[in-house]
Amino acid sequence: MSETPVDIAIIGGGLVGASLAVALAPLIERDGLRVAVIEASELSASGAQPSFDERSSAIAYGSRAHFETMGIWSRLATRAAPIHDIEVSQRGAMGRTHLSCREVGTPSLGYVLPNAFLGQVLHERLSHMPIDWYCPARVESIVPAVDGHRLTLNNGCVLHAGLTVLADGGRSGLKASLGIGTDRHDYEQHAVIANIETAREHHGWAFERFTEEGAMALLPLQARRMALIWTRPPEVIDATLAMNDHDFLQALQARLGTRLGRFQRVGTRHVYPLSMSRAREQSRPHLAVLGNAAHAIHPVAGQGFNLALRGVMDLSAAIEAALEAGRAPGEALTMADFEQRRQSDRDLIMQASDTLVRLFGLELPGIRGARGAALGLFNLATPLKRALIRRAMGMARH
Repeated sequence: MSETPVDIAIIGGGLVGASLAVALAPLIERDGLRVAVIEASELSASGAQPSFDERSSAIAYGSRAHFETMGIWSRLATRAAPIHDIEVSQRGAMGRTHLSCREVGTPSLGYVLPNAFLGQVLHERLSHMPIDWYCPARVESIVPAVDGHRLTLNNGCVLHAGLTVLADGGRSGLKASLGIGTDRHDYEQHAVIANIETAREHHGWAFERFTEEGAMALLPLQARRMALIWTRPPEVIDATLAMNDHDFLQALQARLGTRLGRFQRVGTRHVYPLSMSRAREQSRPHLAVLGNAAHAIHPVAGQGFNLALRGVMDLSAAIEAALEAGRAPGEALTMADFEQRRQSDRDLIMQASDTLVRLFGLELPGIRGARGAALGLFNLATPLKRALIRRAMGMARH
C-alpha cells in the first residue's frame, strides 16, 4: 500500500491540535510544509447559536497574545469575557487576596471563552489553509519508521510523517502503543461544572474560594452569567447532582456569599474526576505530545489550556528554528529544543497547581487561620504579587 508523505501529522483536531495547525500557517506558506490533521469526531456545523450551558475555558492574557500572533484574536474577542479582577478567599477565616489587571497595566488578567466558539474560529482558519484534513478518521496504528512514523488510518489511508504530534487527549491508547507511560495522582475530588446567572453584574470579577471540601471558582461570562467550578469529595457527588436547582443554588450561596446578589439560575450540571497526570515522555525524535495527552492539572488556577497553548507555541517555535537551520521538523535536535523550551514552564505550573491544592486541602489545628493570614500578607506584598500575576498571565515564563 502506498504511503502519503507529510512533514507533520497532528493526531487530534480539537482545540490543541487545531491551534498547532493554525500556528504553523506561516511556515506552511513560507517553507511549503505539508501538514496533516487527523480528527476522529465529526465536526459539528459552525455558526450554532450559543446556549446557556455552553462550556468555557479561562484564557490568560499571554494566551491572547498567542492568538493575536495567529491572526484570530479579533474574531475571538467578540465572544471573550474579560477578567479584570480576581478575589481569592477562604471560607471560615479572615484574609483575602485581590489581584487586578491595573497592578500590571494590562486591559485584563485574561478572558473566558466558549470552547465551541474557539473551536469554530480555529476551524474556520484551517478551512482556508492548504493542509491535508482527515475527518472523521482515526489512527489505528502508529509504527516507527525511517525518519518518522507510519500511520495507518481506519479509512485505509497510510501516512509517513516526519513529525507526529499526539494531541488526542488523555484517553488515547496511542501513547501506550509507543511505550509511553503516564504518571497519575488522583485527588479524590470531582469537579461539578455549570453556568449560573447572578442578580448583579459581575463587572469582570472572578472569585476563587477555598472551602473544607475543596476549591470553588466563579469565572465571568458575557451578561450576568458566570462559569462555576465546584470541587467536591466523591461521596457527595450523587447527592449534589440530585439536588433541585433551588437547593443547589442555596448551597452555592451559603459557600460563596452574596457579593453578586442572589444566584438566579443554574444550567445543566456536569461532573468529572480530578487528577494530575503527566506523560513520562513528552518528546522523542519524530514525536511530540501536547495538551491532555501530555499533562492534566487541577482546574484550581485555570492554567490547563494556557499551559497546553504555550506548548503549542513552543513546538511551533522549535520547528521554525529547525527550518531556519536547515533541519527537518522531527529531527532529534529539534525535539530537544522543544523539550528545553517546555520544561521549566511545565514543571513550575504543574508543581504550583499541585501545591495549591494540597495546601488548601489540609485541615490541621490552626492552619486555616495561618492560611488566612498568609493571604492577607500576600495582598500587601506588591512586588511579589505583581510577579505572581504576570506568571499566571503567561507573561513571565523564564
